[in-house]
Amino acid sequence: MTEPTPVGDTPDTPAVPPPPPQHWLADVLAADGGVVRLRPITPDDADRLQRFHAALSDRTRYLRYFGPYPRISPKDLYRSTHVDHRDRVGLVLELGEAIIAVGRYELLPRSGPRAAEVAFVVADGHQGRGLGSILLEHLAGAAAENKIETFVAEVLAENTVMVTVFRDAGYQVERSRDGSVLHLEFAIDPSEALLSVRDSRERASEARSVGNLLAPRSVAVIGATPAAGRVGGVVLANLLSGVFQGPVFPVNPNRKSVRGVRAYPTVRDIPDEVDLAVVAVPADAIGSVLDDCMAKGVKGLVVLTAGFGETGPGGVSAARELVAAARGHGMRVVGPSALGIANTDPEVGLNATLAPLLPGRGRIGFFCQSGPLGAAILGEAAARNLGLSTFVSAGNRADVSGNDLLQYWDTDAATDVILLYLESFGNPRKFSRIARRVARTKPIVAVSSGRLAARAQPTGDMDRSIVRDLFAQAGIVQVDSISELFDCAALLGYQPLPAGPRVAVVGNSAALNWLAVDAARGEGLEVRSPAGETFEGTRRSRPTERGLDEHSVGEPVDLGPEATPGAYLDAIVAALRSADIDAVIVVFAPPVPLPMAGFADAIREAAMAVPDSGKPILTTFVAEQGIPNLLAMRGPGGTAVRGSIPSYPDPERAARALARVRSYAQWRDKPVSVVRRPDGIDTEQARGLVAQWMADSGGRRLTDQETVALLDCYGIHVVEYREVRNADEAVAAAEELGYPVAAKATGELWRRRPDLSGVRLDLWRSEAVRQAYAHLAELSGDPVLHIQKMAPPGVGCVLRVQDDPSFGSVIEFGLSGLIIELLGDRAYRALPLTEDEAVALIDAPRAAPLLSGTPASPRVDKAALAELAQRISALFDDIPELRELSFDPVLASAASASILYARARIGPEPSRFEGGPRRLG
Repeated sequence: MTEPTPVGDTPDTPAVPPPPPQHWLADVLAADGGVVRLRPITPDDADRLQRFHAALSDRTRYLRYFGPYPRISPKDLYRSTHVDHRDRVGLVLELGEAIIAVGRYELLPRSGPRAAEVAFVVADGHQGRGLGSILLEHLAGAAAENKIETFVAEVLAENTVMVTVFRDAGYQVERSRDGSVLHLEFAIDPSEALLSVRDSRERASEARSVGNLLAPRSVAVIGATPAAGRVGGVVLANLLSGVFQGPVFPVNPNRKSVRGVRAYPTVRDIPDEVDLAVVAVPADAIGSVLDDCMAKGVKGLVVLTAGFGETGPGGVSAARELVAAARGHGMRVVGPSALGIANTDPEVGLNATLAPLLPGRGRIGFFCQSGPLGAAILGEAAARNLGLSTFVSAGNRADVSGNDLLQYWDTDAATDVILLYLESFGNPRKFSRIARRVARTKPIVAVSSGRLAARAQPTGDMDRSIVRDLFAQAGIVQVDSISELFDCAALLGYQPLPAGPRVAVVGNSAALNWLAVDAARGEGLEVRSPAGETFEGTRRSRPTERGLDEHSVGEPVDLGPEATPGAYLDAIVAALRSADIDAVIVVFAPPVPLPMAGFADAIREAAMAVPDSGKPILTTFVAEQGIPNLLAMRGPGGTAVRGSIPSYPDPERAARALARVRSYAQWRDKPVSVVRRPDGIDTEQARGLVAQWMADSGGRRLTDQETVALLDCYGIHVVEYREVRNADEAVAAAEELGYPVAAKATGELWRRRPDLSGVRLDLWRSEAVRQAYAHLAELSGDPVLHIQKMAPPGVGCVLRVQDDPSFGSVIEFGLSGLIIELLGDRAYRALPLTEDEAVALIDAPRAAPLLSGTPASPRVDKAALAELAQRISALFDDIPELRELSFDPVLASAASASILYARARIGPEPSRFEGGPRRLG
């Protein structure tokens, strides 16, 4: 690729360049999972740029500059490092102090759409890591900000690698050839194909990054000690007592060996390569340890050391500095204050944790933050005989987060189910996007701590509602406790998903059988009996005793207290073969001590007798929980594998787990919906308005007129009104709008009064308007009123969007009214909304059936409400400065959804770059 024609220090080369845009700085993952730092080029880079250029091979320089070009001339060097970050942009990728790649674009002097010539070059030792794609992606992002629409590149025809970079980026490239040179031209508008490529690369690099941590070839324990009660002693003992397949290097400057293994004073002194360093030294010693690890080329750190984020703002700042320094040298960080990481793959055998007990091999991945809680959870999983594939406790989550682990598990063939214990999100919108994709193939079960709810809103009930709704939107199985987390995991990890809500209850205890029936019905499941089947010893409860009629379905199959293993076998097989049954709950509670093996064999044999039923079996097998040894199907190494039958302490726990899993199965069965942009949207006009308002104030609540102007750009129209300041203006406004009208006080205290004290409705004459104006102006103490057209009568609704500290932009919908608001009957969704999600939002509140019509009121236009929600979603997607929006009320009638009042607030764009080029959060 040729260098744009050098002209030296011409007038358009700034002597003192403007400061580089800070939001262009980013830590980015290369294709191999290593971290590289990207930033705008500056004049101070001249010497390093010259050294970078000199180190390039002749072949690389030839392909880049079409000739030898052994040294950058002073004029070209000056021009390359003195850019305006607008028409000429330069970006560098660096590792440590070294520049490893350079990219630039320069505006072309031609008419028509703004176009720029783009070029980049990567150091020989770093080629093949996807760095060219990273530079192209970020250069395109910068160009889009500067209203450049097209990139042009000149490439030698033999430079197939560079041509592939452009093609594989998802661009529609137009090619022409002039001898040995290819002329490439492509629009940089972020098309669906381009975004798909970006997401795919992000997924692969983040998965590889985590994989590097979880499958190291060697581990150093910094702060290793023989003391069993010290952090460095515990983690070293776990590594050595496990089956880790690589070498373990203790690091302790005061010992020649630790636990019989040769020790080294520092990581630098270790003669072999070190992939992973586990850090167990005091917080004030982290700095020197980090320097050693960076010098050694360690790929990742697991920081067990406490004393960072949990100590206050100073600790948070120290953690950020630690991560920034580590990333600057290509490393990822788990922690600080982490419990550690583990991988049960026999080919890895990694236990770099402080946990006293690690579960066996399984197909469940687990992520949490809290160290002590993580240890308890691992112990609980082991007690329930639930095997894990991998485990990460991220502690303060300064770097590696749940998002990274979701990307890894999505690609990990050894993981079928994902468990999360969340206290915070790194990037909530990214979490939602990834979770929606992953949950389509792998169930995600999450329990959110009170800390996560506290970050969302200051009131408890609303917190849980937000978490519940947003998790359900992403297909996440949300539970309220660790016990429920493992209850669902036991079912999802070892049994198929139920195809429907119909469940059969088979058992030998009438009381427990009916408890299971009642619990299942209470969870929204349908209890059915296998049609036309009778079994030896089966007892039926009399319908009159249960309040049922003679034709009722839904009785349990009561085998009686003297049931034999054969009776269980026949009853379960019949249920599995029945077309009326989707799942089976088996109750086994013998009245006297009996040998368990025969009954367990019968349950397992029943499952194997109908292997393709696709129906899950759950048990309350003598109140055990997890996967009882007697009900386990064994795989290599004797571990429990899929087909094993989970057990629960009581029928209620079993029914609750089945209901959660059934809801997930319903979500997964729905076709994938897409985000649709409604017609009639003028994004450029809206952006221009917001840019003007931001320039004037930097952020504020918009006036009513400004809000209306912004909403009009998105086809969202507030019912027409006029702002008036005296009675004559009020009458003139009413006559202009047409009678009947409403008069409304505009003071902050009067806008949302549920008693309508600040509103006068159905004003048909000028005298009524004058009288209403006089009363409201005196009552509110404010001469400014709104005269508004009367909207068609309907059901009052509320739509709001606000920035949530934990989840990003969240839209809220509910019916209006003081009682409904006090009850907290609101539904929430994260933005952006797909078509199906917009419809589901309107149907979600408990009072939503009122919208479908009652004897006293007709059905309202719910489609208009859903479209309004989609337009709001598009508005927030396009205008990142929009911080808050409220429509209260919206009158939903049979033919429309009329917005009576809207208010909005703008402010600085939050530091979330979800929609832009790839970067680590």
